[in-house]
Amino acid sequence: MHPVSRRSLAGGLAGLAAGAPALAQAPFPNRPLRMIVPFAAGGSADVVARITALGMQEALGQPVVVENRGGSGGVIGSEAALQAPADGHTIILHTLSSAVLNAGLYRNLAFDVRRAFAPVALIGTLPNIVMVGPKVPARSLAELIALMRQRPGRIAYASSGAGTITHLSAQLLASMVGAEATHVPYRGSGPAFADLLNGTVDMMVDTMASVIPAIRGGQVRGLAVTTTTRSAALPEVPTAQEAGVPGYETYNWHAVHAAAGTPPPILARLEAAALEAVGRGRGRLVEAGVEPRGEGAALLGPFWDQQLALWIPIIRASGATAD
Repeated sequence: MHPVSRRSLAGGLAGLAAGAPALAQAPFPNRPLRMIVPFAAGGSADVVARITALGMQEALGQPVVVENRGGSGGVIGSEAALQAPADGHTIILHTLSSAVLNAGLYRNLAFDVRRAFAPVALIGTLPNIVMVGPKVPARSLAELIALMRQRPGRIAYASSGAGTITHLSAQLLASMVGAEATHVPYRGSGPAFADLLNGTVDMMVDTMASVIPAIRGGQVRGLAVTTTTRSAALPEVPTAQEAGVPGYETYNWHAVHAAAGTPPPILARLEAAALEAVGRGRGRLVEAGVEPRGEGAALLGPFWDQQLALWIPIIRASGATAD
């Protein structure tokens, strides 16, 4: 080989070697992101995801496309998120159900959700509310509890299915006040709430955002919100603690996660974008019945652990399973 050719080749190889780290560390994001929602379109998770995705898109300078992958209580969507490379371009909007309850309901999950995902940011919480139908005479939570104690097992409460937050929240309330009530599971909150409206069942604990119109219209009575502070949407409704059940607190929540193994700098960029999205979308989140949180990974991680420690024993005590 001609000497000049050797020098040219050596220089070219050196240039490639020097450029390899730069190629490996291409700026993030360098293409559109997917935000998987492990539930069908139209629900609260889908609404929150679209608000969050829009804000993150503005912060990151790349499209963030919401992809609904419902089924098996969120398991199918979680599996889809884990099948993608852990490079930050696929994220998931988890809820209490997909990030916590499934860990207790499914005995043969193919993954450990706490180890499989890395926390990014807590977007917001959705308070629940204890409600009674038109045929129930109780005008307060104390009166409802008295009825439950006077009529063991005769007060029926609806849920969106065994092992859901609506089921477990009502069961937790009954157990905390030493009362018995009969669980009537439905295929979703819609038909459950319809039977509460027509008096087929007596009570229900459900996400407040979806029932505010019916409460304001007097079709059902809201007796207590299940968070430690009153809701700005229904300020006249006391908290369960104010109504005489100290320590009773249940709510749904939405948080952004990425696959475990995503590089820390990318997780930090995603966290900053998610927090910015909460700020940008605060008004829309409140309109959707969500209480914005905007807390990063350092707070989401311990919060997630606390939620697992709270709900897994309750699920086991309920006997509910999903497989």
